[in-house]
Amino acid sequence: MKESKTNSKRLREYNITFMEEDADRLLLPHNGALVISLNVLYFKIKGVIVDLGSSANIMQWRVLEQAKLTRSIIPATKLLFEFNLTSVTTGGEILLLTNAKGVMKTILFEVVDGDIGYNIILGRPWLHEMKVVPSTYHRLFKFSTPEGIKQIRGDQPAARDMNAISISSSKGKERAA
Repeated sequence: MKESKTNSKRLREYNITFMEEDADRLLLPHNGALVISLNVLYFKIKGVIVDLGSSANIMQWRVLEQAKLTRSIIPATKLLFEFNLTSVTTGGEILLLTNAKGVMKTILFEVVDGDIGYNIILGRPWLHEMKVVPSTYHRLFKFSTPEGIKQIRGDQPAARDMNAISISSSKGKERAA
């Protein structure tokens, strides 16, 4: 049997582990969302939640508006179920280049007009494409690259701030009802 040549840039498989030291700098309690910043095209976008339960990558329309990218939105209407405790119709989709610690991936985002609590929701499609191993306990995720294991740490203060905003806005809605 003839041996086939392999691509020299092939991703090496590394064992990804989390150590107790990975949680050393965390403020307790630390059971909030895993919120990060992500480079998309030439922009650093804050308020990005890593959501293991989401079957889609979602971006707010206003983020694309601020980046002057609304003309790149591809018309497409989809219904996202169980989103924000209801269903939401998307306003289109867009392919954008993401850069996570030097790993570049073109990712499809569903575009939603309205407040979703975060600028971007990174769901399972992005997580699987990046081969991310997340740890909500350590508030960090790790992934293999040709250069070794890279990691992105969650922004704990941003997660707390966003959670405070979410709680206060939901309390206001209860009073209005």
